[in-house]
Amino acid sequence: MTPPATLTLDDVEAAARRLAGRIHRTPTVRSDALDELSGFRVFLKCESLQRAGSFKIRGALNKLLTLDDAERARGVVAYSSGNHAQGVALAARMLGTRAIICMPRDAPAGKLQATRALGAEVVFYDRLTDDRAAVAARLVAETGRVLVPPYDDPAIMAGQGTAALELLEDAPDLDALLAPVGGGGLMAGVSTVARARRPGIAIYGVEADTANDTYLSLRKGERVTIPPPPTIADGIRIQTPGALTFPVLRANLADVLLVSDDEILAALRVLALRAHLVVEPTGAVALAAVLAGRLPAPRGARVGVVLSGGNVDPALLGEILRAA
Repeated sequence: MTPPATLTLDDVEAAARRLAGRIHRTPTVRSDALDELSGFRVFLKCESLQRAGSFKIRGALNKLLTLDDAERARGVVAYSSGNHAQGVALAARMLGTRAIICMPRDAPAGKLQATRALGAEVVFYDRLTDDRAAVAARLVAETGRVLVPPYDDPAIMAGQGTAALELLEDAPDLDALLAPVGGGGLMAGVSTVARARRPGIAIYGVEADTANDTYLSLRKGERVTIPPPPTIADGIRIQTPGALTFPVLRANLADVLLVSDDEILAALRVLALRAHLVVEPTGAVALAAVLAGRLPAPRGARVGVVLSGGNVDPALLGEILRAA
């Protein structure tokens, strides 16, 4: 049975009060070049410039701030391919506790190094054979620490939604809003804010065409599980939407748009060379849909695009730019 939607604008506004002064209010950037290439007026919410390099610190820190002193003192456990790992590690360091992060053996080297540099202990799992949630649950049982899920938690979703509060302060009359969809925490949060603050806005999630679990799930009306997806966008290599996030997405999204890895890389190049912004492949996913002509909106529409993260591997960035 699908659980009911559990997130409200009040939850997100409460998260914003907790986070105030602790994280960056990231800029909303305009680019004439992107307007010319897309035919829209594009507003980029640059979570690539957030602390720890992505939006993930919003949810992780909000979650830890909702714990009591005894819970925080026990420490936390999380599982992540990279950005949530860094967000939890930073949040734990900020609040004086310790984090164990379960990461896949093929996690990007830069994200692994950054997670360890923030003071977290890393425990590896095999993405193809291990259930990462089960690995984390075992550590929670063994250590007594608190689990900080990557998306399927009301405090995580509320924290991520604070990005949309800021975006809609900077650009209150958006016609459409796009963000990448992995497990759905970011999109659950930002769509809840957008739907409450601007009811007529068209909200679109974006996935890689090889990581289309939410796309398929929305069409079937229930959560679908896919094989481990091979996309270059490692932040959205999710096999099924979250049990808590999916009802929110189902209620709020106009649709999920699909893009190829080549289109993601093309968007990353455009951001670097024309807008002078460095993002990781997952961070370019939503803009890829805009530049590839997937957004069903009239020319000149005001479009908000969440650039979810900037933790790109330097070698990969070099290869992408050389290909340009």
